[in-house]
Amino acid sequence: MEWLSGLPRVAGLFVLTALAEIIGCYLPWLVLREGKPWWLLVPAALSLAVFAWLLTLHPAAAGRTYAAYGGVYVAVAIGWLWLVDGVRPDRWDALGCGLALAGMAVIMLAPRS
Repeated sequence: MEWLSGLPRVAGLFVLTALAEIIGCYLPWLVLREGKPWWLLVPAALSLAVFAWLLTLHPAAAGRTYAAYGGVYVAVAIGWLWLVDGVRPDRWDALGCGLALAGMAVIMLAPRS
């Protein structure tokens, strides 16, 4: 079970990748929907560039990484909903998050030759 030793690193990398994408999309949303200053588009673009770079650091094949990343993205987005937007997730959010993470686990942890 050699893959277990790298699991915390990969999990942390998935979370950082999701945060970079969410921040890169949230800042333009603030500019366009909330009338925040235009200069927020600069850190948004930088965050999306970091997001793309972080995707290249994942150890799995690109397609598998993107598929598994989607599950982690859902979980981080629900956390963002609660911590940043101030909306407490309900049981359906939790169920959907759990299903997405289960799908991610199947993709990433399946035994392969």
